[in-house]
Order: sequence, then C-alpha cells, then structure tokens
Amino acid sequence: MLHITSLDEGLEVFKALGSDVRIEIVKLLLKNKEMSMNELASELSITNGALTNHIKKLENCKIVAISSESSGHGNQKMCSLHLNKIIIDLDMPEESQNVYSTDIKIGHFSNYKIYPTCGLASESALIGEVDDTRYFSHADRYNADILWFTKGYIEYEIPNFIPYAQKITQIMLSAELSSEAPGISEAWPSDISFYLNDICIGSWTSPGDFGDIRGIFTPDWWPPNWNQYGLLKLLVINKKGTFIDGLQISDITINDFELDFKSKMKFKMAVNDDASHIGGLTLFGKSFGNYSQDIKVNISYAPIRQDEVPEKE
Repeated sequence: MLHITSLDEGLEVFKALGSDVRIEIVKLLLKNKEMSMNELASELSITNGALTNHIKKLENCKIVAISSESSGHGNQKMCSLHLNKIIIDLDMPEESQNVYSTDIKIGHFSNYKIYPTCGLASESALIGEVDDTRYFSHADRYNADILWFTKGYIEYEIPNFIPYAQKITQIMLSAELSSEAPGISEAWPSDISFYLNDICIGSWTSPGDFGDIRGIFTPDWWPPNWNQYGLLKLLVINKKGTFIDGLQISDITINDFELDFKSKMKFKMAVNDDASHIGGLTLFGKSFGNYSQDIKVNISYAPIRQDEVPEKE
C-alpha cells in the first residue's frame, strides 16, 4: 500500500499512471497476477522495446516489480504488481507557524512492560533473541526500527521544546501500527489504547497483522512470514477531543492536561489485560513497513495570557 498525502509527493506516481498503455498493464497484472514481458507485449500489441519503457516507469514508482525466471529458452523477466493499494489523502490540516515538530525513534522508549511474543530489530538484524523481554532493556534497543509484543505497553517521553511562556493547544502523533499475531494474520484484531501522562485518551482496534506482501521499506533479510507492514494512524488531541484519522474516539481534550512549555509528556501505547481483543501491537519505524517514518509529533502552541506567565527559574 502507498499513502500519498500531497500532490508533490504523488507526482511521479501520477505521471506513471498517466498513460492508457500503463493503465492496461496494471489491469492485466491485476487479472493474471504475474506475466512475462513477452506475454504483456503480445497482449498490448506493442514491441518489447516500447513495453520496457512503460514497465521501467511503473517499476521506478514501485507499482510493478520485476523478477527473473529460468526457462528452457533462458531467463525471462516476469512482471507482477508490487502495490495492492494506493491511497491519496489530500485533506491536510491547517498550517500554523506555531508548531514544534519532532520524530521519536522506535527504540527510544522510556518505559515498558511487555509479554511474549515480542522482539525488536534494527534495519540490519534482530536485537537479541525473540520472545525474550530482557532485550527491551539492552543498549542496542536504541537502534530498533521495529518492535512487537502480545500485551502490555511501551511508553515514550515526548520532547517539549516549545518557546517560553507558551501553552500547548494540540498534539498530533502519527505512527505505523498493526496487531501482533503468531506469524501473520490479516484477521487478528487488537484493541490498542493510547495514554497521555497516564490518562487513557482513547482506543483503536487494529484489524490484523499484515503479511500478504512485503512492506515497501521492509528489509530483504526480514522473514516473509513475519509482520510486513501496518496502517498509518494519525492521533490528534485538541480542545474538541481526541481523534484517530479524524474520527473522535474520546471526549478527553488537551485542556484536561494544562500543558505548557515546562510540562513533561509521556505517551503510552498499550494492549491491556482487560481488552476485548488482546491481539498485540507491532510498531514500525522508517526502515520497515510502507511508510518511511518513525513516530512523528507535531505540537501546536499559543501564548499564555500575561497574567498566567510564571517567573523564570
């Protein structure tokens, strides 16, 4: 799946699909799953040279994948679709100059309590042994770009470097998430709860642990029968409530926390013991899954009224 959030970001994809021939190629691959270059050229009544040019444009955008297959007549190139979905989301939030933005790496958690199945991995290797919770305390966990567990929680401290004498009016966090099944399972629901400073601000049910195709950024060494990608979720808490992807999940507002430039903020993601669906949590960083990002944070702020400004320490 590819998620496009701006016209500029999607420009190359739009160009690649801006051809009747290339649309026909996608349709043929949807129907037949995999076809050789010769088969495609024959179906489209074009030369192999012309087809190569079209395929290259689709391959550069990761819409189509090419592999080699040995046959009695030597190697032939096989084409298949690399993406199963392209989501175009241009409903962007209003821009504000008063926003502090930062990223939190997957391995930079400040606290945890988790239960197997569990594990961590960097872009290049597993960190320690899978299903051994001790490695969540290992020094190498700072390099983690993916982590997973069946139940429990993982907690991060949100950096707060907004200017002096400002109050926080909104927090936006985005992360790629899925459930954690033994192996993979698209139908493996999990109730994931979100906490800010130990107050539950809402829950979201992940539908499954996805592994039908390799994640766009998932490294080649990663086993094919393990978590491949998740869903990009946007969590927002503001003066109106708490929202996931624009849908309200609770009445907890940012005003309930009275956060300002000196406040510490702890953000927790949990699969609780009393959840209806205890299906685990997988958290993807920029080297895994379909989105090249860690946990993205945007903090909106506004001046505190003059009579509310505390004295500098």
